[in-house]
Amino acid sequence: MQVFAILPAAGLGTRMAGPQPKQFLALGGVPILIHSLRAFAAVERMGPIYVAARKTEMERVEAQVAEYGFAGRVHVVEGGEKRQESVAHALAALPAQDDDIVLVHDAVRPLIDTATIERTIDAAAEYGAAIVGMPAIDTIKQVERTAHGAVIVATIPREFIVHAQTPQGFRYRILKSAFAEAEADGFVGTDEASLVERAGHPVTVVHGSQVNLKITQPGDLELAEFYLRQRGC
Repeated sequence: MQVFAILPAAGLGTRMAGPQPKQFLALGGVPILIHSLRAFAAVERMGPIYVAARKTEMERVEAQVAEYGFAGRVHVVEGGEKRQESVAHALAALPAQDDDIVLVHDAVRPLIDTATIERTIDAAAEYGAAIVGMPAIDTIKQVERTAHGAVIVATIPREFIVHAQTPQGFRYRILKSAFAEAEADGFVGTDEASLVERAGHPVTVVHGSQVNLKITQPGDLELAEFYLRQRGC
C-alpha cells in the first residue's frame, strides 16, 4: 500500500487582501506551502506528494520545491479555478492502485503535525475514508436567511457537530469514484469528504488540533507565528 498526498494550492487567497496568494506568504521566514510540505515529507511511509498550482504559479512552486530540497519527492501539476478541479487534476496524475491511500491537505494549514497525519492514514486504511476534525465548542444555531437578516430556526446539539480540518484521507478507489460521480452530476462540494459522503460511503473523524489552523485572514498569520514560536521553530 502506497500513501500519496495532494496539496491544492491554486487559490488566490482574496480574504488576505495582499499582493500574493497566501500559500506563498512567509511564516517564520519560510513560505507557508513549504511548512505544509515539510510536515508530509517527514512522515516515513509517505510516498509522492502532489501540489496543484495555478498555471501562472507552477514555475514558482517548482523553484521553491527545488530550493527547499523536495525535488523528485514533490510533483507540481496544474490546478483549476476551484479546489475540486485542482484535486481532480492531481488525482488523475497519481500512479495509484485501488487500495492505496490518498491524503488531501489544505496547502495553507502549515502547522499540521506528523502524528495527526499518521492517525489519518491509519483511519483511512481501516475505514476507507477519514477526516481530521475538532468538536464544536460554541453553541451552534441553524438559521434561515431572510431579507431582514438571519433568523434562528433551530439549535443543533454540539455533540452532533465537528469542525472539519485536513488532511482528509481515502482509499484511492473510493475517492476516484466519488469524484467521477460528482463530475457526472455537476456537483461541487466544499471538501473531498462531501463528495465521498454523497457517494454513500461513511467517513470517520480523527481528532485534530486548534493549532492546525487554516491561514485565511491576516490575524491567522499572526496566530500561526505565535504557535510556531511555541514549537521553538
